[in-house]
Amino acid sequence: MSTSTAPADAPRRAPLVLTALILSALVCNINLATANIALPDIGDAFGANQTQLNLVAVGCSLGLAMSVVYLGALADRYGRKQLLLLGLSLTIVASLLAAFSVSIGMLIGARIFTGIAAGMSYPTTLSLITALWARGPRRTVAIALWSSISAMSSVIGSVIAGVLLIWFWWGSTLLIAVPLAAIAIVLVILYVPSHVAESSDPVDHLGGVLSTLLIACLVLGVSTVFAPDTGLMGIILLASAVVLLLLFGWRQLRARFPLYDLGVARRRMFWVPATGGLIVFGSLMGAMFVGQQFQQNVLGYPPLQAAVSIVPAAVGLLLVARFSASMVTRFGSRVTMLVGYAFVFSGFVTMLFWGEWTPYWYVSIAYFLIGCGAGFGMTPASRALTESTPVRRVGMASATSDLQRDLGGSIMQALLGAILASGFSVAFGKLIAASPQASQISSETTAALQASYASALHVAEQYPQYQSQIIEAARESLVNGAIAAYAVGAVAILIGAAVVGFLLPAHKRERELVDGYAAKDGAAASIPAPSQAAGLG
Repeated sequence: MSTSTAPADAPRRAPLVLTALILSALVCNINLATANIALPDIGDAFGANQTQLNLVAVGCSLGLAMSVVYLGALADRYGRKQLLLLGLSLTIVASLLAAFSVSIGMLIGARIFTGIAAGMSYPTTLSLITALWARGPRRTVAIALWSSISAMSSVIGSVIAGVLLIWFWWGSTLLIAVPLAAIAIVLVILYVPSHVAESSDPVDHLGGVLSTLLIACLVLGVSTVFAPDTGLMGIILLASAVVLLLLFGWRQLRARFPLYDLGVARRRMFWVPATGGLIVFGSLMGAMFVGQQFQQNVLGYPPLQAAVSIVPAAVGLLLVARFSASMVTRFGSRVTMLVGYAFVFSGFVTMLFWGEWTPYWYVSIAYFLIGCGAGFGMTPASRALTESTPVRRVGMASATSDLQRDLGGSIMQALLGAILASGFSVAFGKLIAASPQASQISSETTAALQASYASALHVAEQYPQYQSQIIEAARESLVNGAIAAYAVGAVAILIGAAVVGFLLPAHKRERELVDGYAAKDGAAASIPAPSQAAGLG
């Protein structure tokens, strides 16, 4: 049941409303990758190991992913504009805490808090676009712009972070969102309408807690299960995630007002695009995460040069934004998403051939291909989610679209980061074992050498007579770990392409399914008694 209805076509002062919502989405997403550029400096400042650096990088995505479903439901019930403003305000607080952290633990916690603040505001941006723009070409274009700029914001943040690191300390990269959030708050207050097509149904708070814990355990488990000294913890966390998933599903089937309507979720035009979008955007985030460390530590790029190398990803996203929207309208979601997957796969194959002497232009080509792929993949995924969901539950569609980015980014960063850490540790261990001085190296020194690239550099400073050998071994180990990570990314893309290719329907059948969903949801909305929508397709 909804409290009001949306305008027939678009809101008053539509360009200003869309600007406010896109800027708000930019604030939420710009923090996702800013820490990646500063990871070498953060590792040096705190003496962090690779797993800790992975958690710094993934912390913001983790906080956003684990809270977005619950907070999206709260926004649907109590006011999307109000939660958007609260999230933007808390982003400022969280950014300040992260920038001035005094320990690696405080920094990880502050990054997760930043993500939770984004979880309050980010899902409402797509919910409001869906509620304020009627189904049709104008909404598709608005979603395409929102999707492309949201994805591009990570690239923008990385470039600005690289510029800041020329003159300032690592914490300055975590303050980028502060002025943007202040501007967004003013624009939202002035131009975004309140209480449009919101739900009056109670919120399933138990389901919200279960979903939060489920995603937290999943991402943290993937982040730690491959690391040598946290493998058991990772297994426990992943096992906990499985139990929580079963409990969450049980709760949603029994709840009178479920947090996540499983009847809608099992619609083919909902869960297949959700899965496909999760993999394609997560691949962009994972490639940037591993690539930035590779470029700075192996290729020797300064932070700004490393950041500028990923600008082609943003160019690719912008170039294909309108093409993606028109392709979806003309050819359907399946064709458009498969084009995106082809681009992303080509990017990962290109990365497999990176080495210590890779030229700058070749690095940028890989990012351009992945950016184009994300641009083609995300628009049909977001559009399919919103069109297969009733407007009263649009927060669920928005939250799922956000999960594509944030859970996808968290899992792929965690997975590729864990593969990188494991590959680095194993490769360095083999080099140590093959060294003539292996018997003279203590277990503590061995652990420090295998912990991370930054940790190996600290050891090199303590033993200047072996400094060149240690640095060269660290670079060789990082190359091996990165190649393993890119190979895993390529395999994930092939799996996602298979899911989309075999399970998404052709264009004509897609329109029939979406129209059927709309008719069924319209009929259900006229019935006062609550009921879960049965799945079609």
